[in-house]
Amino acid sequence: RRRRSRRRLVVKIVVGVVLIGSTLALGGKWLLHQSIFRVQHVALTGEAHETAAEILSVTHLDAHPAMIDLSATTVQRELGVYPWIGSISLIKRWPNTVDLAVHEVAAVAVAYDAQHVLRYVSVSGRNLSTAPRSTNMPTLVTTPASLATTTWPFEGLESAAAVVASQLPVAFASQVSQVIVDAQGNVTLQLTTPIKFFLGPATNLNAKFVAVASSIAHGTFVAGDIADVTTPSELSVTGPSPS
Repeated sequence: RRRRSRRRLVVKIVVGVVLIGSTLALGGKWLLHQSIFRVQHVALTGEAHETAAEILSVTHLDAHPAMIDLSATTVQRELGVYPWIGSISLIKRWPNTVDLAVHEVAAVAVAYDAQHVLRYVSVSGRNLSTAPRSTNMPTLVTTPASLATTTWPFEGLESAAAVVASQLPVAFASQVSQVIVDAQGNVTLQLTTPIKFFLGPATNLNAKFVAVASSIAHGTFVAGDIADVTTPSELSVTGPSPS
């Protein structure tokens, strides 16, 4: 009988603990969803191409969500509709304030879309927004040109062009008018003078850029020359094609 009584007592204690725990959990959840623990203040920084109202609306922060339900991952995903936004930092300051820092990507070049509208391009090849024709940046181009007639080509293999554009050294960056990429990811620099430098894949760029800079400074070229710096230590020059 004593054993049975002990067992019953243990069962009652366990059940009681479970009920108390459940009650506390439900009560805590209810409390954390009260107005005092809902987002009332947002300290927003870093926005340049989007308005504060747009950011608050798309993230639903203007709807005063519960702080406990707020997720940086979700906010990042929701802000993915704005191509200029690369990442965000979110800090919760209880009971009801959020610090949201927007980190925008930089434009490294421009390119024409299928409708021949000039667009800013990020280092990943992302189409950012319309750019004025007067923008002083290298233009990304595909070869053959048909690659760019129906879709935006610079986020796939052809993103090599954007990578190269982002790393052009000050020594000759201003002389590069076009960064040309083919379907295999091989890159060619078209200078403002009618000379091209074939880089091949977007690898070993520092050495290739040194070869390009040295050739510009000390080489003698004629219009239409193509200098191959695929192997930087073995530069070769091909003359213009006969007309």
